Amino acid sequence: MPEFPRVLVIGLGGTIAMTAAAAGGVTPTLSAQQLLDAVPGLTDLESDLDALSFRAKPGASLTIEDLVELTGVIRKAFASDVAGVVITQGTDTIEETAYALDLLHSGPQPVVVTGAMRNPTLAGADGPANLLAAVTVAASPAARGLGSLVVMADEVHAARRVRKTHATSVTTFVSPNGGPLGYVVEGQVRILSRLLDRYALPDPGHLGSEPRVALYTATLDDDGHILSAVAELADAMVIAGFGVGHVPEAWVPTLADAARRMPVVLTSRTGSGPALTSTYGFPGSERDLISRGLIPAGYLDPFKARILLRLALGAGADQGQISDAITTAGAASASAWPWPAVAAGREQV
Repeated sequence: MPEFPRVLVIGLGGTIAMTAAAAGGVTPTLSAQQLLDAVPGLTDLESDLDALSFRAKPGASLTIEDLVELTGVIRKAFASDVAGVVITQGTDTIEETAYALDLLHSGPQPVVVTGAMRNPTLAGADGPANLLAAVTVAASPAARGLGSLVVMADEVHAARRVRKTHATSVTTFVSPNGGPLGYVVEGQVRILSRLLDRYALPDPGHLGSEPRVALYTATLDDDGHILSAVAELADAMVIAGFGVGHVPEAWVPTLADAARRMPVVLTSRTGSGPALTSTYGFPGSERDLISRGLIPAGYLDPFKARILLRLALGAGADQGQISDAITTAGAASASAWPWPAVAAGREQV
């Protein structure tokens, strides 16, 4: 084993890596090594650092295919002597990519995702501070067993919970259901709470198909005609309902028909709190929709539910496995995760 923990920093692009373009605006051009070179205090950490430039994309252009390939790189790194991995990317999709990596990574080593809200050409660019904190977390034994994490503004968030809640603020990332797991304070990782369980999908090498998973949001006075068209094109759907999981009554026949043909997951569009299962009983209520075959997502928000649904379908999961996975991950029922369990919490080191 090396004298200090070895951390691999993998760059995907994003605001943290952007510089001014000749045509105007900024585009991702900086390598992972260039990002490391720009971080004051990084050489003071008791860590051995490696850098790998994997993609140079804005966060909005990343794909599941990118993440599956990235997972393979991460697995090879952990098969050597790497103690933790840091991913730098665009913040547009961090809440989704981090959760995908969480589902695809079953090992105890931390996978830490970070980025920046202010690009390097701006005063007060937050990328260097976020990268320093992310490396600190990735190298820490305290982060082992927590799966994929998002570290921004010195806060440590579980991938399953984190949300981007503001378009421009450097404190945009929050965990509405449960709060941060911990913080980076005076260069030390302080974990205050831990997840009770972790869930991982089958080997990403088995993700061969590319199902179309639609996310459709309930809005006032939507008569359901566009929903019907979407349902015809989709292989699976996530419905972001009003409140605790309600939709217009006019949607009910379309959703009932769709649920007979494919997985349809019911979530809340509110951003925090659960989709319920049994409180309301009117047509279009959560109780009514679940009775017609929709799968309750509990605390999983629409974006997280779509990632889990997309990856489960790609892994060849059947309807029963998908239902169990969604309800278990979202704490919507007492069902069990349909694949091998993953150890959660801190390891004895």
